[in-house]
Amino acid sequence: MMRYDSALIPATLARRYKRFLADVVLDSGDATTVHVANPGAMTGLDRPLSRIWLSDSGNPLRKYRCTWELVETDLGSGSELVGVNTGQPHELVAEAIAAGLIPELRNYPSVRREVKYGERSRIDFLLEDPGRQTCYLEVKNVHLMRKPRLAEFPDCVTERGAKHLRELAGMRAKGARAVLLFAIQIPSATRFAIARDIDPAYGAAFEAAREAGVEMLAWRCSVHLTGIEIVAPVPIVDG
Repeated sequence: MMRYDSALIPATLARRYKRFLADVVLDSGDATTVHVANPGAMTGLDRPLSRIWLSDSGNPLRKYRCTWELVETDLGSGSELVGVNTGQPHELVAEAIAAGLIPELRNYPSVRREVKYGERSRIDFLLEDPGRQTCYLEVKNVHLMRKPRLAEFPDCVTERGAKHLRELAGMRAKGARAVLLFAIQIPSATRFAIARDIDPAYGAAFEAAREAGVEMLAWRCSVHLTGIEIVAPVPIVDG
């Protein structure tokens, strides 16, 4: 499990604005502005008066010392904690790879992160073994759920995401393995689908990449106030 460095701070959301900022009210009654590590629409997760939890960087010199990590919400299956920090899945996947949790990614003696490839891009993970194909692994955070138990990606138009799909397909064409892993920070998810109505271009790029041999995986997380962990695969469906 990826554990938080210190206990999360409870708060109430006042409003999210400018994509990366939110005004919150602490339980003490003090109001403050916090960092939102999420460029997406955050549909259903940024309702004013929602109960949320913050991590404290411990750095008094940082302009926005705290970061919004979790929100308590009901996405159709009862109240649950959902992770909103899009940076966390990279750490979660790193832990899962090290533990051998994901069968498709086991037994690579070399695992490197943020390796340059493609057209001015960096792959999240490069897995290497002298005896088999190099594996290019891209990780995407999932926090959208419009129907109970069905997680979806993306929650807004993502040209960058489509570019990553094309570059993964390019690596596959050169003889490497290419894998896209969707890390779902919604514990109630039992299925995953591409939100083609939100971004048709991404949906088309997804299908083209899959036809080119890019492997698609989706795993859901268990989310707690103390930490988050990847726990189980979920099927990818048509929605």
